Amino acid sequence: MNKGFGGRNRTTAVLLALFLGWAGSHKFYLGKPIQGIFYILFCWTFIPSLVSFVEFIIYCFMSDSEFDQVYN
Repeated sequence: MNKGFGGRNRTTAVLLALFLGWAGSHKFYLGKPIQGIFYILFCWTFIPSLVSFVEFIIYCFMSDSEFDQVYN
């Protein structure tokens, strides 16, 4: 697996989505800062927490090659 400069790691994205997903940290990590800002703006509604948990599950079951194709 070639992880050049700026390569994103699936394990890091999984952990960020699980523990700091309510703040959109995984979105900032994956290069989607606009979506991350929306997570921060709406974190008081707990909707970003639910969405990030679903994304956590998606990232867990995504293969490394599929993750690299989408995010790297």
